[in-house]
Amino acid sequence: MSDSPVSIESLVAGMRAGMGEVPSAIEKAVGADPAMIREQIRSSGWAMPPDGALDAPTRTLIYLAVALATSNHACTRAMLNKARAQNIASDELLEAFHIARFATATQTLGNAEPLFDLVNERLAVAG
Repeated sequence: MSDSPVSIESLVAGMRAGMGEVPSAIEKAVGADPAMIREQIRSSGWAMPPDGALDAPTRTLIYLAVALATSNHACTRAMLNKARAQNIASDELLEAFHIARFATATQTLGNAEPLFDLVNERLAVAG
């Protein structure tokens, strides 16, 4: 067995095989910061281990929902490519979208707590 690490090009090819395409930031990091590529792949294996509790389509749907909720367009495209390859049903994709939309709406609601405090103070004074 060789002690040499897998080449960055091989790692990126594996990412491309898994996602259909590689986000442009990954492509650009190959030359600029190859150590980041290795770290990204290591982190992916930590977050989504092959023997993890969730199946691959569920992971894709979770990742997609988070990408949508955080406005991460590159990851949204990558997860849609994975969803296409995994043949994830349209109703499942839409449910992931609905969850992401609800999560961001709930965040806005939670962020508005001080606003509600002020409005309720004014209502109490006026009432």
